[in-house]
Amino acid sequence: MKNNASLIYNSLLVVGDFLALVAAFVAAYILRVKLDPRPLLEPIHAGTYLGIFLTVLPFWILIFGWLGLYNTGIYEKRFKEFGRLLVGSFIGLLVVVFWDFVAKEPIFPARLVPIYGFALGFLFLLVFRNLARLIRVQLFSYNIGLTKVLLVGNSHMTPEIVDWLSHSKRSGYRIVGVIGQKRTISGRDIPTYPSLQQFLTHNKNQELHGIIQTELYADESKNAEILSYAQEHHVSYRFVPGNTGLFVGNLEVELFRSSIPVITVHQTALFGWGRVVKRGFDLLFGLILLVPALPIMAVVCILYLFDHGDPIFRQTRLSRWNTKIRIYKFRTQRHAYHRMSPEDGFTKMGRPDLAKEFRANGDFLANDPRISPLGRFLRKTSLDELPQLFNVLKGELSLVGPRPLEPFELEKYSKKSLLLGVKPGMTGLAVVAGRRDIPFEERRKLDLYYVQNWSLWLDLIVLAKTVRVVLGQRGAK
Repeated sequence: MKNNASLIYNSLLVVGDFLALVAAFVAAYILRVKLDPRPLLEPIHAGTYLGIFLTVLPFWILIFGWLGLYNTGIYEKRFKEFGRLLVGSFIGLLVVVFWDFVAKEPIFPARLVPIYGFALGFLFLLVFRNLARLIRVQLFSYNIGLTKVLLVGNSHMTPEIVDWLSHSKRSGYRIVGVIGQKRTISGRDIPTYPSLQQFLTHNKNQELHGIIQTELYADESKNAEILSYAQEHHVSYRFVPGNTGLFVGNLEVELFRSSIPVITVHQTALFGWGRVVKRGFDLLFGLILLVPALPIMAVVCILYLFDHGDPIFRQTRLSRWNTKIRIYKFRTQRHAYHRMSPEDGFTKMGRPDLAKEFRANGDFLANDPRISPLGRFLRKTSLDELPQLFNVLKGELSLVGPRPLEPFELEKYSKKSLLLGVKPGMTGLAVVAGRRDIPFEERRKLDLYYVQNWSLWLDLIVLAKTVRVVLGQRGAK
């Protein structure tokens, strides 16, 4: 059953985008024609100008639709929506410019009008879509517009999905029941049923928009019953495999003998052409970032003249294929404890108990007495990481990637082969998710997700979010 709220939201987005573009090009006309005293190329009347744009703009909206800007999956992916809006606005502008080129009569009174229209259009679209998202989330708080789903299965994934979807304001879903649930759903007032028929009997008037199945029954007829119900009643159907690790990665579907579907799972997209693209990305952005970083690094090195000793800290880490590399950082520890293991350093100061606390806390200690005042500032601002740009240019690190492992950490990870299948990075998903503000195991899961779901667009998103995180000093210790 189609969720009417989603349909209404999609329709409002179409109307809102159209009005935002109209407002942008009207404002562009006013800025250049009415408020700018410079002479015009063509004295085009405002009514004629608006009439032409009302004719052309539907093609602009079709371009947005082609880019997926009205698909449900784009609503909560702000960076992806941002990128597609930018691309769509540029293509739409090209359509308008082409129209002006082939038309018998010009439609722009001056060359700046389309430029103003493009810039204002993109700005108005962003403002409108963020307001629409905010209103939609607020409506979720009043149970308006929620997608009602039924969960089927006893797998370990069921409680995880319940925990996520139960936060309706965040997820936009409401769970109406769980079929075959034997596991405990802590703190959730969700009815459970032994079968689909039992659910239907007790919920004859219940509106249902989707079914999520977390395991396949041994009895194939039960699986067919659930899928048939979804198809016959136009309810969306999704299947979550029990072994999620098997299906996480770059998936490719091909046909054997023209009729047998086979799924190929590439554990990372960073092979072949993907590696070439990522290396080019690292070189380009590494050089761009090095330009403003060099004077900052020079100032930090001068400050270290007052703190005798080498300003650079070199540490052995593991890169792709278990290759040992030496990464560079500004030294943040006092000179007396430089190049010492945590155990040796804390023993030297007479506090061996702090070494155990340091290791138990995921190699972190609040108010670590080994850190100098300058080092504490460098860590808080993340400036201690700047020398790693040279590791990036040398090809030992990537700008974005999983956290580089120390050799002694290798045995801690059950999926270390995946982490060592790509270069580690200066920043990564764990950094933009909060660094020390999230549990250690969650940081490792984010690293694995990155390895298995890499894309150039994901790297751009992580870099953009890293700037925000560093400036806000979120998660820095």
